[in-house]
Amino acid sequence: MKTTIVAVTSLFSILSLSAQTHSHSGTQPLSYPDIQGYVTLKTDLHMHSVFSDGSVWPTIRVEEALRENLDAISLTEHLEYQPHKEDIPHPDRNRAYHLAMEEAKEHDLLIIPGSEITRSAPVGHNNAVFIKDANELLHEDAKDAFSTAKKQNAFVFWNHPAWYAQSPAGTPILSDFQKERIKKGELHGIEVINTVDYSEESLALALENNLTIMGTSDIHGLIDWSYTQKGNHRPITLVFAKDKSIEGLKEALFAGRTVAVYNELLVGKAEYLKPLLQASIEIGKAEYIEKTQVLEVELKNISSSDLLFENAMGYTFYDSSPVFEIPAGESKTLKIKTLEKLKTLTIKLVALGAYTAPKVHPTIEWKVIME
Repeated sequence: MKTTIVAVTSLFSILSLSAQTHSHSGTQPLSYPDIQGYVTLKTDLHMHSVFSDGSVWPTIRVEEALRENLDAISLTEHLEYQPHKEDIPHPDRNRAYHLAMEEAKEHDLLIIPGSEITRSAPVGHNNAVFIKDANELLHEDAKDAFSTAKKQNAFVFWNHPAWYAQSPAGTPILSDFQKERIKKGELHGIEVINTVDYSEESLALALENNLTIMGTSDIHGLIDWSYTQKGNHRPITLVFAKDKSIEGLKEALFAGRTVAVYNELLVGKAEYLKPLLQASIEIGKAEYIEKTQVLEVELKNISSSDLLFENAMGYTFYDSSPVFEIPAGESKTLKIKTLEKLKTLTIKLVALGAYTAPKVHPTIEWKVIME
């Protein structure tokens, strides 16, 4: 009898907990500092739900984004590829967006309307975001789909251009179709990071054609299963906007103010990546060890990316390799042999996990005033 009472009580407790409002607190909330003149928005603008070929309801995408402290997301359902349509018929291709909007209405999360134009090469897959009506993008001719997206003032970016299913060599091919879209102002960005793939060739195309650099999860299953439980956070695009609003985000994307991020990998134009890295490190204590010319400087990484650096100063380190890592949220004390006691010092480090062009790492500087 006691066993039965305990079992019933336990079941009641479980049901009571299930009935409570669900929590959006997560184990890996993402944080990146603002840079001068801009607010840094954490975005994922390439995701799927059951309304195309994803495995979850749109509300789950909102809950995942809230757990990870994202600022903006877009559910970019395939227009032409609808494998669940017999089970979930939806004549309105904006349905996933509306469900996400309803879930997010009491939260500070921007939901961006978007869709994916899905074709074979050379057209490829392309996301159109900030659209007004996804239904109007359904066209037999891909050129008409891009033209309609432009009429809706959409920001369009080329998805996973190095995807080996469409480019067997695993490198992107800028076709005449893409060249025409760029010329007509119908293609504005390109993914250099998609899921776990970083494409140097896509970065080269971005720089050569002045395309906005993007990083996305392209998530179909659960973020936890695909990323978090493996010790990773999802790939995202950091967007440097004048304010946190849909209009601010859109303006920044068209202006190309972005950095693509996946864990310790950061990719972007030098004018945005360098100030981001500089702001990601806070300089703490700076003082000489007593009766020595060895300067101790504390560096704290306030970003969510582990940062890998190499010494680029004329001074060498004591008791440390010239290559070192500062894990996300942690500190590292450098012991610098300055040979004489200085009043100021410029710390100069090469960011080895960051790229401003293929195989090009930025050098970051911080001015230190001794205590």
